[in-house]
Amino acid sequence: MPLSTKRLQLRVHTLADADALHRIYSQDDVARYLLDDPWSPEDASRHVQERITKTGLSTEPGTLALVIEHDGDAIGDVLLWLTDREHRIAEIGWVLDPDHSGRGFAAEAVGEALRLAFDHYRLHRVAAQMDARNTASARLAVRAGMQQEAHLRQDWWSKGEWTDTLIFAMLASDRVSPPEQSPRGHASSRPAPA
Repeated sequence: MPLSTKRLQLRVHTLADADALHRIYSQDDVARYLLDDPWSPEDASRHVQERITKTGLSTEPGTLALVIEHDGDAIGDVLLWLTDREHRIAEIGWVLDPDHSGRGFAAEAVGEALRLAFDHYRLHRVAAQMDARNTASARLAVRAGMQQEAHLRQDWWSKGEWTDTLIFAMLASDRVSPPEQSPRGHASSRPAPA
């Protein structure tokens, strides 16, 4: 099921990804805003083993875990998981190697994952929750077309301190194309007269 964008491949995890993902997730600045502490090599092997089984929203456990690959190197991952199967609601999360930040790779990968969520899986809603201090992820959510819906104050005890959570979301209806513009620049539901 590899997905391709202009510069990236999004593909399911393999055992060979453990070293690259360990290098990424073991960094303090990556783990700072995540639920987990920095990964050990054993953590990486365990997480990759778990993610190998997460190959689609249509199968149990209703999670799709994809490696973000650039020029043959794993540079991060993006996950989609169902939070309400009946009503087609999911959550998305992402991690990118800081060595590859600032080049639009995360936006490209998240955009493709959202396209898959809505166009292939026909989801109604996809949300992203993040530590409010993670301003890079908040900017990415906005760039991906998500809207901020909430700022929860001190709602999560994480790594010895109370933290705030930002919630962003996108609805399937948010992805509808804008109305066609008339020759005068006004939205029109009718074709312009000939």
